[in-house]
Amino acid sequence: MADVTLERRGAVAWVTFDRPEAHNAMTFAMYDRLVEHCEAVDADDELKVMVLRGAGSRAFVAGTDIRQFAEFKSAQDGLIYEARIDAVLDRLEAVRKPTIALVDGFAMGSGLAISAACDLRVITPNAKFGMPIARTVGNCLSMGNYARLAQAIGAPRLKEVMFLARAIGPDEAAAIGFASAVTDDPEAHVSALCETLASHSPTTLWVTKEALRRARHVPSGDDLVLEAYGSPDFRTNVARFLKRT
Repeated sequence: MADVTLERRGAVAWVTFDRPEAHNAMTFAMYDRLVEHCEAVDADDELKVMVLRGAGSRAFVAGTDIRQFAEFKSAQDGLIYEARIDAVLDRLEAVRKPTIALVDGFAMGSGLAISAACDLRVITPNAKFGMPIARTVGNCLSMGNYARLAQAIGAPRLKEVMFLARAIGPDEAAAIGFASAVTDDPEAHVSALCETLASHSPTTLWVTKEALRRARHVPSGDDLVLEAYGSPDFRTNVARFLKRT
């Protein structure tokens, strides 16, 4: 039975996407289980770090199982789906403990999105990230998901990855800072990283990640534009500049 499991190892929660025969492609039930594990990690004060990984060595998560789309009857179904996925990713991103994606193999579609919602990424030389939906089912992402990915890899690179349906390999992921480390022994590296994180101030770690999460949700700045362009300073400075030219 496809599932998302949680194993406690001391202060670390190891969450595994356990559907290797389908490259750990996500069903709606698996998304729901991931949210349950996020809730469990936040509720357990003894847990200091959350690690996400895929079963097997071929994929972290290969995306949403396309069969989930077969029952869609209208565009409204797509709107509901994107809102549902965004809620899952928001919950993962808001976990109060540091989160690490251990990526071995493909992280495509929602696999890329899930890894981007984590705080750190430790990957193997086999890791590949992508969002090939322009080449596959021709859907799109929510505004929240676009913003999250743009923050993680940069808007120009996100456009290129999506427009060309190309993958980001391990060297590129490391070069742009998306991957914290590329290693042949990711579990050992992650375990050592977890020890370090568990020894640091949980308050500092949470406040930092929460501040950066909130920074992406920028409200409208229309009031500031109106303030600047409607100010006496603006009119005076424009007049002064034009007088000098």
